[in-house]
Amino acid sequence: MPVVTAIRVRHSKSLDDESGVPPPGPPKVSVVIPARNEARNIERCLRSVLSNDYPAFDVVVVDDQSSDGTGDIARSIASADSRARVIETGSPPEGWFGKQWACQTGASATESEIILFADADTVQSSDLITRSVNAIVRRSADLFSILGRQELGSFWERLIQPQVFGIMSVRYGGTESITKSRFVSDKIANGQCLFVRRDTYESFGGHALVKSHVADDLMLAQRYFARGKRVVAAEGMNQLSTRMYTSLGELVRGWGKNVFAGGRDAVPLGVLGRLVFPFFLLSAPMFSLLPALALLAGVFVTLPASVLLWAVITQAALVLWWGYVYWQIDESPLYALLSPLGALVIFYIFVRAILRGQRVVWKDRSYISS
Repeated sequence: MPVVTAIRVRHSKSLDDESGVPPPGPPKVSVVIPARNEARNIERCLRSVLSNDYPAFDVVVVDDQSSDGTGDIARSIASADSRARVIETGSPPEGWFGKQWACQTGASATESEIILFADADTVQSSDLITRSVNAIVRRSADLFSILGRQELGSFWERLIQPQVFGIMSVRYGGTESITKSRFVSDKIANGQCLFVRRDTYESFGGHALVKSHVADDLMLAQRYFARGKRVVAAEGMNQLSTRMYTSLGELVRGWGKNVFAGGRDAVPLGVLGRLVFPFFLLSAPMFSLLPALALLAGVFVTLPASVLLWAVITQAALVLWWGYVYWQIDESPLYALLSPLGALVIFYIFVRAILRGQRVVWKDRSYISS
């Protein structure tokens, strides 16, 4: 699988390949930032967005009933920059997820040709919008998303995040695998930084198209593609960074709300695919766990020599692979030695998510994902 994954991601396209000069008569871009209890992130995010050198953009922060001062922080920054403003949204209507309702509210308050939905835990470079608009124009994209760099601040982030994204890479490949696939189930987008053309967005009813799906970004990509629109992904390691979660508890809750309830939407083969999905989901961390479990068992019981030989070779190969991955992302390759522990935690997250089914709890709100 590592070899196959490396082959599938090698042709990924990067924003670095796009021009950093705005196109003639640049289309206006509105950046919509849905924010619920994001006091620790919103200043860093908003200031980075406002640092963009694109000549025609504005920013709308949607304060989604925050109780931690998120709106006050955003208003303080916006008061010094006429391009930014803060609006508030009420409780989401019946059948809506909070984030989708906040995105819909923010988009409705703008009039630009292109809308960028940006998560509050992201940081943008000054050339992100310019290079993205050039990519959208050049590649005739109706929906365009950027796969950025994941910031890893704690021990558990460094242990778990690379493996989760590794599993996603096995499933989806690189940006060109996503863009060029002819199958709806292969489409995915990154809601942390997602551009849409307003005419397409409004013709589909905005976020109402995915109002009750926990993985709204994935479903937007799939439903746009199913309706004949062009969905494009690109890497932006030098233009976008995100710190999704900061603790083990956040990692468990955050990935737990998405991997099963949202992952079911990416399964091919219809009803049959959804039926066997839990088994495939759990098999991903189990592949990394089995060699280590076999070696551990060999300490206490006598196992056939062939089993031990398989376990040693396979575990060595896994350590080498994860060492390479950590080296690639500028983290210590020594974390590769703890990869079985990371796989064990991921297995727990996946089991927990499967048991919860379509029930989702996030930021003090409960939902049933479609």
